[in-house]
Amino acid sequence: MLHEYKNEIHELKMSNAHFAKIFEKHNDLDQKVEDAEAGRLLLTDAELEVLKKEKLLLKDEAYKMILDFKKAQA
Repeated sequence: MLHEYKNEIHELKMSNAHFAKIFEKHNDLDQKVEDAEAGRLLLTDAELEVLKKEKLLLKDEAYKMILDFKKAQA
């Protein structure tokens, strides 16, 4: 997720527990989505859509935190 912000992600994961939690949750959801799409996890289309939406919300929150962090560092 957001690989172009690798350094900022590393710093935020070390210094911000909330960021670390949402980053981990996003990665967990990403794996579940991947498993469902590959047929390793059985989900209905509706369940998969809910996971994808939750994953996107977490990504949006993490992205905002990264941008705020970068702005504070400038």
